[in-house]
Parts: sequence; structure tokens; C-alpha cells
Amino acid sequence: MHKVNVDELFEGKQSKYALVVGVSKRAREITEKFENEGTVTEDKPVLLAIDEIKNHEINLVEPDEDEL
Repeated sequence: MHKVNVDELFEGKQSKYALVVGVSKRAREITEKFENEGTVTEDKPVLLAIDEIKNHEINLVEPDEDEL
């Protein structure tokens, strides 16, 4: 089982909402890519997206303070 330290993932982020939306959007992109390529994997797209964010491979765009 893949364990995720949410505090570590949330570090430096202002909005939990932005983190959740970012992970879900990236997971959908990964799923679509796998489907288009016909790739079969045991890795879950959500966990791959979380790993990308944790390893700073992608950056999240967070709303400004006044948009919260």
C-alpha cells in the first residue's frame, strides 16, 4: 500500500482545495494518456499525480487570497 504524508504534500501550499483539484486534474490527464497509448499499469493515476506534485515535477496554481 502506498502511504502519503498529507502534511508533507501540503507543505508550502495555501489552499487544500487547490491541492485536491490539482491532483484530480493531473490524475485525469494521466488516465487519458494511458487510454490513448493503450498503456496497462498497476499504478493508480491518483498516486502518480501525488508523486509528481510531491517531487515538484508539476506545480499547482493556487488562487489569490481574495479569491478564497
